[in-house]
Amino acid sequence: MAREIKADQITDSVKKLCIEANIYLEEPLKAAFHKFAGLEESGAGREVFHILEENAAIAEREKMPVCQDTGITIVFVKIGQDAHVIGGGIEDAINEGVRQGYKEGYLRKSVLSDPIERKNTNDNTPAVIYYEIVPGDALLIEVAPKGGGSENMSAIKMLKPSQGIEGVKEFVVDTVLKAGPNPCPPIIVGVGIGGTFEKAALLSKKAVLRPFGKSNPDEKKAALENELLVLINKTGIGPAGFGGRITAMQVNVETYPCHIASLPVAVNIQCHASRHKSVML
Repeated sequence: MAREIKADQITDSVKKLCIEANIYLEEPLKAAFHKFAGLEESGAGREVFHILEENAAIAEREKMPVCQDTGITIVFVKIGQDAHVIGGGIEDAINEGVRQGYKEGYLRKSVLSDPIERKNTNDNTPAVIYYEIVPGDALLIEVAPKGGGSENMSAIKMLKPSQGIEGVKEFVVDTVLKAGPNPCPPIIVGVGIGGTFEKAALLSKKAVLRPFGKSNPDEKKAALENELLVLINKTGIGPAGFGGRITAMQVNVETYPCHIASLPVAVNIQCHASRHKSVML
């Protein structure tokens, strides 16, 4: 028998997640600001990390967003195949939660109804929503506000298989170099490899949502993450683009099987405020 989940429960949860994600950063991420302040050799870079620490503390104390760009709302939903939403549609419930959250949380509304006409919807809807059907009867919702500065610096490329892993590494580092200070470094870099054009992009977006400090469980993928982190930090872009040894705090790689003739690679850049919160219903 299907387990029922009320639509208004989804709305209330999404509202809270929108507000909390914009105010409260992960504890491991805040700890990383302090740690990297001690490792950064650039004086200006160290000061940036101290400012990030202070900014996160003020946001929590004053219940204000950590950044003025409160993003377009990305929502990842894992739906148990034995769960049934009642009292309304799940997509309507999610968007109503975003609408309420951005209003009640006094969060900036950044979504346009049309990419060409450029008219603001004034409530930050619609969200960008991804669904995944999984075993069980629960509903997992993860909300991730994504700012324009970092999203605009992301990129995808269809490499030739002959370019191999060296081509992948070159593209990732080149993407970060082109981004420079624009995505508000120190950054987190999500890399999606494989699948198809759109699958690689989705993998890279999911990659930046991995809990801070966690590596890919596969040893070879984890080694690639570490190698890419070293290469990126050799660019010298540094915190806020002021120069230094820490341009990226973490690189997350996710992969998927692909066609024999393909090697898709996507790079999703996340700013230092890696914002995401989740709830299980």
